Amino acid sequence: MEIPEKIWHLMAKSLNKEATPGELDELNQLLQQDTGIQQQYELLTRIWKENGQDLDDEGNARKLILRIINKADQQAGTGEDYFEPLPPRRRRRLWVGGVAILIALAGWWIFSEINSAGRSILKKIPESLVVNKGSRSRYLLPDGTTVWLNAGSKLHYENDFRGTTRVVRLEGEAFFDVIKDPKRPFIVRASDIDIRVLGTAFNVKSYPEDKNVETTLYRGLVNVVRHNTKNAPAIQLKPNEKLVLPKEAANTPEELSVKQVTAPKAIPASFTIIRIDSTKQESERFETAWLYSRLEFRGDSFEELALKLERWYNVTITFTDEEVKQLRFNGSFERETVEQAFQALQAASPFTYIINENEISIGSTR
Repeated sequence: MEIPEKIWHLMAKSLNKEATPGELDELNQLLQQDTGIQQQYELLTRIWKENGQDLDDEGNARKLILRIINKADQQAGTGEDYFEPLPPRRRRRLWVGGVAILIALAGWWIFSEINSAGRSILKKIPESLVVNKGSRSRYLLPDGTTVWLNAGSKLHYENDFRGTTRVVRLEGEAFFDVIKDPKRPFIVRASDIDIRVLGTAFNVKSYPEDKNVETTLYRGLVNVVRHNTKNAPAIQLKPNEKLVLPKEAANTPEELSVKQVTAPKAIPASFTIIRIDSTKQESERFETAWLYSRLEFRGDSFEELALKLERWYNVTITFTDEEVKQLRFNGSFERETVEQAFQALQAASPFTYIINENEISIGSTR
């Protein structure tokens, strides 16, 4: 959710007790029009009251504001099943026109990392971002990069972006819209893969139980290398290409809703590069359907689909029949409940199921 710049100004002045009566009335009217913005303002106010002090360090202000925005986004997003990635220009406006304004106006408010007595009072921004099953969340990273995390995903910081590189470790699935910084490359470590970028937008899927690591590029360029492989050339992706890299070379990924192209000879045979249909809007593409609260599956075995359903609905699925695991399904779920989802699957292929709260048992009809 993007907060208009006018409200950022009014929030800052109100918290610092510099708002005029007219500005306070205007802020209250704007907050009443949007409960989401009101939640963010209430969270900001609560943190201010608990820890408020003068702030004379812009770096500390930036850290704190990121922390507040990430917390507020999580709180405001609870219970929602739709969120849309911001286009590049709009996202930059949010960062430059929103956070930077708060830093400029509030460079001397909220709280200080070190108070007059030299005692640290500002907690370090969490180095791990965790999204539970059944949820999806958006975060701002310390450099202004936006990341969306899919259900059951974890993102770990390496050095808080203070060094010569910006390194994160991913377990699960994430969409990154990276702020360009030629002096500090952005590196995503997923499984035994490094994805190195400068400024770009791309999706990475690497759940621990997945057989493959998938990287889909939408804008910019990325280089991908495997750990512990001496003299191996980097694999470069161009926009609208997806790289499927088996965690074990013996596994061969299946083609989904995209057209597979022949990989260049320089790329080892275990790599597969797939051309994404660029005529489709991002909201309609298979690889980013989850960003628009849509679970899509193409030719998945029931065993493979069960893993996705567990993350999507926060349930545990067990099979009482091995043959049922081999059933294959095509389709998508958007606003269906878990009961409605299983009714739709059952209509496509015969099987039995029992739902007991968050546990689902699946068997055959024999």
